[in-house]
Amino acid sequence: MKSTLKIALAQIAPVWLNRDKTLKKIIQWTIKAVAKEAKLVIFGEALLPGYPFWLDKLNGAAFNSSIQKTIHAHYMDQAVCIENGDLNPLCTVAKENEIAIYLGIIERPSDRGGHSLYCSIVYISENGEIKSVHRKLMPTYEERLSWSPGDGNGLVTHKLSPFTVGGLNCWENWMPMARAAMYAQGEDLHVSIWPGNKRNTELLLPVIAQESRSYVVGVSGLFRPEDIPDDFPHAKEMRAATSDILADGGSCLVSPDGSWLESPLVNEEKLIVAEIDHQKVREERQNFDPSGHYSRPDVLSLNVNRERQSVIHDAKK
Repeated sequence: MKSTLKIALAQIAPVWLNRDKTLKKIIQWTIKAVAKEAKLVIFGEALLPGYPFWLDKLNGAAFNSSIQKTIHAHYMDQAVCIENGDLNPLCTVAKENEIAIYLGIIERPSDRGGHSLYCSIVYISENGEIKSVHRKLMPTYEERLSWSPGDGNGLVTHKLSPFTVGGLNCWENWMPMARAAMYAQGEDLHVSIWPGNKRNTELLLPVIAQESRSYVVGVSGLFRPEDIPDDFPHAKEMRAATSDILADGGSCLVSPDGSWLESPLVNEEKLIVAEIDHQKVREERQNFDPSGHYSRPDVLSLNVNRERQSVIHDAKK
């Protein structure tokens, strides 16, 4: 078995809150990854159609605010409904080019009524099939004003020879038990996606690599004042409140020994391509394996509920 895998980290800005245009951009960057012979390309958290930066800038906690209601309705309109085929064009590209994809989306799922939003990370296989949709377990701070809490249905790993890959959204990567759930399934390539802040990836990711003895990828987005489009509701107010870069990137790659293979990249759209070698994982697991020889399941164990949450359960007749 080949022991190496070429991966691509796509640090880009969305065409903010425009689902169709952002999807076209994601496809363009996927094709760029294909041209570099990558077998996996990864995009940042909430990239499609974008992160809710207005919550911090336009008093998102104001109750019954007409501004917040108008913007949220627009956000819902541009969110992704997988059941409606919104990701079909990207799945086709994955299949035609035999490339796997991790992508952060704002999901508007019909299985929860179709009127709430979830921050999800989607894994599309090299066969073009959506293999998992992980809804963020706990939105962080002001995100809770826009996103709903997810569930454990997507806490799964996937074989991507020679690796076993899994992914978490943003601050889920700080959750020890969420990480442990991925390690226990044989994960040796850990994907973390972020809206874009170097301060998050540079501190945490080397720790995860040393804890898991796995390769750890961080992929972030960008968001600058010039990324606020004219058709954004209350664009004038948003521009007046935004004088600095709100997401500076920070995409990076860490080796299983905790050393940088690609240090955090800031303030630049770029496709980072690297070849990783499973031999390095096996070397580092010699002295520590968190779910293998260095675990004590007789003393410590973890329960994971992977049931997709729903408000209705139909009893079989």
